[in-house]
Amino acid sequence: MFKRSLLALTVMAALSGCSLDGDDGAQGATGPAGQAGAPGQAGAVGQPGKNLPRDLNVEVVGRFNTGIYGKSAAEIVQFHKTSNSAFAINSAENQIDVISLANLPVAAVGNGVTDNSLTSVPFTFPANVSVKDANGADITVTLGEANSIAIYGDMLAIAVAAPVKTDNGAVLFYSLSATGVGSFIKAVAAGALPDMLTFTPDGSKVLVANEGEPDTDYLVDPEGSISVISLVNGVPADTAETINMTSDMVFSSDLLKAADYNTDAKRKALLQTAGVKFAGPDGMTVAQELEPEYITVAANGKTAYVSLQESNAIGIINLEDMSIEIKALGFKDWSQYGIDYTNEDEVASFQHLPNVYGMYQPDTIASYQWNGATFIVSANEGDSRDWDAYSEDIRVKDIIDVDELNKTFSTELQALYDATGGDDGLGRLKVTAALVDPDDDGVVDKLYAYGARSFSIWDQNINMVYDSGDDFGRISAAVLGNNFNSAHTENKGDNRSDDKGGEPEAVDVGAIEGRTYAFIAQERSGDLFIYDVTNPFQTAFVSHYNNRDFSTNFELDDDLDNPCDVAEGMDCTEVPMSGDLGPESVKFVAAEHSPNGNPLLIVGNEVSGSVTVYQITEK
Repeated sequence: MFKRSLLALTVMAALSGCSLDGDDGAQGATGPAGQAGAPGQAGAVGQPGKNLPRDLNVEVVGRFNTGIYGKSAAEIVQFHKTSNSAFAINSAENQIDVISLANLPVAAVGNGVTDNSLTSVPFTFPANVSVKDANGADITVTLGEANSIAIYGDMLAIAVAAPVKTDNGAVLFYSLSATGVGSFIKAVAAGALPDMLTFTPDGSKVLVANEGEPDTDYLVDPEGSISVISLVNGVPADTAETINMTSDMVFSSDLLKAADYNTDAKRKALLQTAGVKFAGPDGMTVAQELEPEYITVAANGKTAYVSLQESNAIGIINLEDMSIEIKALGFKDWSQYGIDYTNEDEVASFQHLPNVYGMYQPDTIASYQWNGATFIVSANEGDSRDWDAYSEDIRVKDIIDVDELNKTFSTELQALYDATGGDDGLGRLKVTAALVDPDDDGVVDKLYAYGARSFSIWDQNINMVYDSGDDFGRISAAVLGNNFNSAHTENKGDNRSDDKGGEPEAVDVGAIEGRTYAFIAQERSGDLFIYDVTNPFQTAFVSHYNNRDFSTNFELDDDLDNPCDVAEGMDCTEVPMSGDLGPESVKFVAAEHSPNGNPLLIVGNEVSGSVTVYQITEK
């Protein structure tokens, strides 16, 4: 057995040796390619997409200062792409300042608060113009102050009031050159106090919000209305069509027939039942009550929306049949949010207040598209009627004052009043007297304050989609400390808490790197808030900025002929070092239109008389 195994091993070793010593064979042919593998699984979304909202850099890259304080020297702003210029209404000089942005840097200026790197040239308009009346005859109209401007391509439209605000105003049209110089085209008559105007997205119409405010004695109270001026090949029509608040008002509910709202009394009853606020002397008509404030137009140009601030409503304008439907905005329940309601403690302090409500009362509104639908963004400033012949303004403490309204609070409201500090607590809050005691039984159950201290998003039917709640107050207080709710006429914190807070005044919407943002500026405190509103149902806060120095000492009074009058105890010495006061309007400029290639936000500040240009970029 052993011999047989040894023999086998010897033979195998011999065979191995032969194999190792032989020549290698020729290279074989390449085999066919193997079958392609199945596609791999998609990778995970990158970090920037996951971590929404995206953070933004907010930087001042230019600033223009008129050196005129408290006189609305820099109010409404627009942008002209061809000349790379910002246009700003200067009411103090009754002109438009054309501010060159051609050499705007991409780096932030050294000190955004005191920067004065931008310059302007004046754009003036005549004191009188000729317009066509309803019969086609030429009439001469004397012009007062410009209230609003709008630019479409190289066309400029200016809304100008009459010297007496209750008289009809006019819209002036100009063709702008490559340097921003205007060539007069035509003037078209508008309604009383044309306060704001805008082009439709295709430039075929200009819509004018004629506010129709009364004189202070209510001897004359013109109707609010909408003027619609058509343009054909860049030429405005001789006369405007008018959408009035009487026969042009409609109610879309199928539960109503035309006969249910064919008189002023019927329209007023329906609107009041829906929640529209009426505040004025007896005999005031619906058209006198509704005072158009600000217009935004849907992307398709068929529908527009107008804020009716004092009435706490938004009007839906049908530009195809020239009708308007009024939608009440409802009330904000301050038991659900924190509000600082008194200026006496001089600190930022928030409390939930049951039976206290806010009226949204938006000033500026803007609109954008999501999933093919229109959404309206509102800056909920609040406003009252406060004239010599009629005022709805009252403090809560005056409601129970025997020498004022002499009412009684309900048990619940009295307990809240006492718990918050009485006269120096909730008693300081300003509310409307028009809604104090609707059933006139002498007992006050609810209080309604001006504004909502927020911004909101509404769908195209004016149903609320989003409200920022108490964000503005809490964010501002967290950043500014006791400077929050400061007025724009002095650096004194908390002195607007009893009124309308920081007063969200201006709003615009724009896209940056595929995301849609809302930019909201507060008139009194000067805060700028930025929210990601790409999906209105998933709105998120992104950034806060305030271009103001609260360490300076100054005081001015914009109700005086000379807001800086030393004889009246005013001192404007340090206003130039104080930054931006009283942002009144904001204009977003997309990157593709921007002079420096980055998205911009242009802000007009009426009290400091400054125009500030922010660069808004992703971090």
